[in-house]
Amino acid sequence: MRGIRSLVSLGVLGTALFLGEGSTKAQATCTISTTSVAFGIYDVFTTTDLASTGSVTYYCRHRPVNITVWLGKGLYGLTNNPRQMASGTNRLNYNLFLDANHTQIWGDPSPYRYGPITPPNRTYVTLTVYGLIPAGQDVPAGTYTDSATVTINF
Repeated sequence: MRGIRSLVSLGVLGTALFLGEGSTKAQATCTISTTSVAFGIYDVFTTTDLASTGSVTYYCRHRPVNITVWLGKGLYGLTNNPRQMASGTNRLNYNLFLDANHTQIWGDPSPYRYGPITPPNRTYVTLTVYGLIPAGQDVPAGTYTDSATVTINF
């Protein structure tokens, strides 16, 4: 049986920092961490899509308002739909979604983003990233990877 090991890792843009106006306003700081979406083995002969999850966790001090979180298109895709993993010159289509039904692509910034919301103050918020590799892709065996940048805007 011909199978493919595939892994998508979510890269982190870094720590976001917002400074309030004037010396009387408190500084708002948010940090982001991620857990990779690891798909495991993709079987080119199966008729079932391969799904997995990862996460984005953020923490904000001094409660900024209207936070949005975007996921980039990755290193190999030309757009958010589809994103692509690579093994050398070979490509494997996949995507990342906001919902478990895989209907809302998590974009950069369109068509979909998380937010805007006002997060709780000094609380870790974990967002699930839903990944999906569509069945029926005839690609050579290999290790397929990609990295999508996570951006938090507040």
